Amino acid sequence: MTPFIPFDEQGNMIRSGRACTAKKGVVSAGRAEAAQIGKEILEKGGNAVDAAVAVAFALGVCEPNASGIGGGGFMLLRSARTGESVFLNFREKAPKAAEPSMYEPGSPGSNYDKHLRNVYSGTAAATPGDVAGLLYALEHYGTLDRKTVMAPAIRLAKEGYIVTPLLAADIAEHAEQLRKYGDGWKIYLKDGKAPAAGEILKNPDLARTLEKIAEGGRDAFYKGEIADAILEQVKKDCGRMTREDLESFEVKVLPPVRGTYRGYEILSSPPPSSGGTHVVQILNVLEDFDVGAMEVNSPEYIHLFSEVFKMCYADRMAYMGDPDYVSVPLQGLVSKKYAAKLAERVDLAKAHAPACGNPWHTESMSTTHFSIADAEGNLVACTRTINHFFGSCAVPQNSGFLLNDEMEDFSIDPASKNAVAGGKVPLSCMSPTFILKDGKPVAVVGSPGGIRIISSVVQVISKIIDHGMDIESAVNSPRFGDDTTDCIIYESRIPQETIAALEAMGHKTRAYPDWDRIVGATNSAALLSDGTLAGAADPRRDGLAVGI
Repeated sequence: MTPFIPFDEQGNMIRSGRACTAKKGVVSAGRAEAAQIGKEILEKGGNAVDAAVAVAFALGVCEPNASGIGGGGFMLLRSARTGESVFLNFREKAPKAAEPSMYEPGSPGSNYDKHLRNVYSGTAAATPGDVAGLLYALEHYGTLDRKTVMAPAIRLAKEGYIVTPLLAADIAEHAEQLRKYGDGWKIYLKDGKAPAAGEILKNPDLARTLEKIAEGGRDAFYKGEIADAILEQVKKDCGRMTREDLESFEVKVLPPVRGTYRGYEILSSPPPSSGGTHVVQILNVLEDFDVGAMEVNSPEYIHLFSEVFKMCYADRMAYMGDPDYVSVPLQGLVSKKYAAKLAERVDLAKAHAPACGNPWHTESMSTTHFSIADAEGNLVACTRTINHFFGSCAVPQNSGFLLNDEMEDFSIDPASKNAVAGGKVPLSCMSPTFILKDGKPVAVVGSPGGIRIISSVVQVISKIIDHGMDIESAVNSPRFGDDTTDCIIYESRIPQETIAALEAMGHKTRAYPDWDRIVGATNSAALLSDGTLAGAADPRRDGLAVGI
């Protein structure tokens, strides 16, 4: 099969050809190579979870700027046999010895580099959960053995993958840090420079690391040589991760957050991700307005969404954190009663500054996402990250993978609900989401994009439900965002007369290119009423949807 190349000879992104329809299964992922590997596993008789684990390991190889075994994530999965949906939390955790003061000026190691210690080097790394989470999913919900599922990613690391313009630009931007911290230079730089788009990038060190995991399972990563390499790199950079942190990492199995929107059931990520909670909250508020009567991306449409986004993001800043450490008013935030109070505050003619409400009264730019669905109704939505592009830029010796910089996702303010604390999970916006109707799957949605994951996922869901868009149209439609910065960012495909009307309402605005990953990359799938499966990979990044 001729590989899908997401860019032309001039290096321009190809926006078409990213969607598919199928009968037995679809995989929509952030890289074509990973999507094809998911398809390969489905063709071998694997289920959606088998394919998801294979895709995840493959993305860690060919999309190293966004995810990998040095990071962590969340997986929402549904069993067609039982109808049960569960949420796996394998998000990175702060080392047990972590505290806010470790990032203050004058703390040990703080003067060795001009960059912030919670962004670059091993001091920025939280305890990785990716391997634990993926192998847990495979053991408890998959059907194929570990070696079979991991073999395609190992092959990809050995044989190499094509460098896209996006990846080339990300490597070039982080070249200085990749040279400084561990082995990144020997993987991603050639003669000290970033590779050009179109070159083939191989990672034999990562292939060997993955072979050890395929052979030895979880212990091969959290104990032994790989763990030694991680701890050596962290210690060299004055970090606080210990062997106990690695060996004691625990995957948590949680019930998803649940809500409804115009007769559809919404299942998404619970805390410590803020994503699912605020996806449900935003949809609850929008339900009080006739969104379907509005033209998509008209001034009144964008104004409404902007006002609702701002209120709910303000609530996120005020109330959300790791529920093992702080009280989160979850039932209040997702309640229809609280949403109705927020809806009353929306002025359809004028912009207002973001402000949080009081949900207690009703209480009783990196990451990757992929979606998988099969004809039986098995679903997987998985969002994984190493935080910033290339994470901490620290590559443990001879390991081939990047450590995350997830400590940057904490606040260094001790009074914050998201303050650094030992063993704590940093707040996230990751929002892997299912849409169901009368108990039957309708769509699988999710996105990378940091703070804008929530608003990106909401826009796709609304376009499917309120405007009857097919999954490809909903993914490709121009997007915008707003949060507590009180400024609408938008893709320039939205007409200037629309922007002028929004500014006349009092909105601040900022333009981005016609297609920009700052508004997310919602790799998604849909299950149609005639039994057809549809996949749509977001053309804002390098993804592809394939099916069988």
